[in-house]
Amino acid sequence: MERISKMMRWVMLGVAIAAVAQQLRRPAEERTWQGRVAFVPYDFRLPTLERIRQAWWNPDDERIITPRAFGIGWAINLYQLRRRLLMEAA
Repeated sequence: MERISKMMRWVMLGVAIAAVAQQLRRPAEERTWQGRVAFVPYDFRLPTLERIRQAWWNPDDERIITPRAFGIGWAINLYQLRRRLLMEAA
């Protein structure tokens, strides 16, 4: 298990380096500091309450897995998870 954990840290570091390199290849005025490396989303902009809410508690988005408000990877839309769990329990 330790080997998998260590490997995942190296993979995430590689994705972070690739994301920064992707942004730095663009002219300064075109850098957004958000996007995807392969299929992995990233967002290095300062998080806002609205983006945090969209990632973690968004009734308007049907997805359970959403891009993170800051960093690399995904978040869990807890609203949709809760809604679906309650539907199954009923």
